[in-house]
Amino acid sequence: MNCLSCGCALFLLLTCLPVGLARDKVIAPDLAKINDGKTWNVINSESDTVLEEGKRVVRLKPKGGDIAGASNAGFALVEGLEFTEGTLEIDLKGKGKVERCFLGVAFSVVDGKTFEAVYFRPFNFMKDDEFRSRAVQYVAWPDHTWEKLRTEKTGKFEAAVKPVPDPSEWFHARVEVTKKKVSVWVDDAKEPCLVVDRLSTREKGKVGLWVDSKEGAFSNLKIRPAN
Repeated sequence: MNCLSCGCALFLLLTCLPVGLARDKVIAPDLAKINDGKTWNVINSESDTVLEEGKRVVRLKPKGGDIAGASNAGFALVEGLEFTEGTLEIDLKGKGKVERCFLGVAFSVVDGKTFEAVYFRPFNFMKDDEFRSRAVQYVAWPDHTWEKLRTEKTGKFEAAVKPVPDPSEWFHARVEVTKKKVSVWVDDAKEPCLVVDRLSTREKGKVGLWVDSKEGAFSNLKIRPAN
């Protein structure tokens, strides 16, 4: 191979490599900086961070706690990041079989009242009745709350979780967001437990952690933007 050919090959390698790396880019926000006021924007929540068995954990609790008959959502949003499409991965821990707990990820967030979210109800994971089919939920506020979706489109935007995690222990969730669809996998499942049509037309917004009414625990957030 002559020098000209070598130069062309090197040029192609150097120009193509960043594109390939961009496709595999993983953003892992530092949970230890949840309260530094720069890395995260914590909205309507009390937050703290600890190390548990070598794992960095954030606990997020909505201010005011459980409000009877109303949602009380809290957020921890990643600063400096606009999310459009891609994959969100997170480890989550609820509060067991009895105590109500609602936790997950939010995306396409404009503010505390305008957002999309996928969240889990661990207390429903092992139920034997219709409540088991309400273990994972997609919402798009303000027009598509869980109450409205359950009434008008029963069973289409919530589902049971398979495989069934221990509601008292950590479980892993993967949420894939495209322009038209949202799909959710739990732990090592080969098939998604929830696939829904997106109910928002916003092209981008903030992304991060989400809770409602009760405290939830989060770890290992990874964001893989598409393209």
